[in-house]
This record gives sequence, structure tokens and C-alpha cells, in this order.
Amino acid sequence: MQFVQKAMLMTKEDVERALVRIAHQIVEKNHGCDNLCLVGIYTRGVPLAERIAQNILKIEGVKVPVGRLDITMYRDDLTKKTPDPVVGKSDVPFDVNGKTVIVVDDVLFTCRTARAALDAICDLGRPDRVYLAILIDRGHAELPIRANFVGKNIPTSLNEVIKVKLGEIDGETSVSLSYKVK
Repeated sequence: MQFVQKAMLMTKEDVERALVRIAHQIVEKNHGCDNLCLVGIYTRGVPLAERIAQNILKIEGVKVPVGRLDITMYRDDLTKKTPDPVVGKSDVPFDVNGKTVIVVDDVLFTCRTARAALDAICDLGRPDRVYLAILIDRGHAELPIRANFVGKNIPTSLNEVIKVKLGEIDGETSVSLSYKVK
């Protein structure tokens, strides 16, 4: 299946502004940084969580711990995705018990990744609360889950695809909208 780019939705500067805004919203909702931690979902949620943590450091002068979460084995659609899943290693080097955990990912679509992340976090312990921070919410939720912090809402059709590129992974930072060509 091929994809044709339809529109550039966010430039590097737009992404950075959205992440600064999300960092401010997280600090405001949490009334500071006490008991706060960030957990990025592999792949692009990890650098997004790290960028948000850097922004919180600039805003509050507090270094918030960042973990990395592989949700592969928690997916309910694992057999549909690939017959041979590649399982990475989660790295959450702090106790989540009693913490406010902010789960970070790039795109919210069906909410199944977010549900899997909730399961994975609960296997690590019992946080006081779990919030979801998303760069792009594109709609089409299949589960009763919503993001608490959203960089941008972009309603899409099922034939469209949001492509997030981050400098740490892709060599450039942008968000584009493409459509499937059969």
C-alpha cells in the first residue's frame, strides 16, 4: 500500500510549541512536579516524553524522571499486526506506586495502544493517577479512553494517515497527513 502526502500539519517549531504547552498543562494540573513521572511509549513517545521533561525542567527547574515502555505483549491486536512481533525492553527505572504517571505517545487513534500502556503501567505498580499526553489526537476511538493533554486535534478519515517524524528517530521533526492509494 502506498501513501501520498496530502498536507504538512506541523513544522518543527509547531511541534516544539505544542510540547511546551503540554509541559505547562502537566505542571498546572499536577500543581507542580511532586510525585510526577513521564513514561514514553516506544517508539516516538519516548523522545516526546524526554522533550516534555526538558520543558518541565526549563519551566520549573525540576528534573522529572522519564521511563520507556514497550507495550507489544499487551496489545489486543498483536496477531493482526504481525506473526512475529519484535518485543523490546521496557525501562522504567523508578517506582510508579503513589506517583502521577504521564503516559506519552505521538498519535491517538483507536486508543488500543493507550489501553495496552495502562495494563503495562499497572503491572509495574499502583500509581495514584495516570494521565495521557498525546501530540496528535486524530479521532476514531474504539475504547472509552481520551487524552488529558493534546498537542493538536486533527479529525481524519479512515483512509488518511498521520505521520509524525522526530529528529531523534527520523532526522527531522514534522507532522504530515497522507492518504492511502490502492
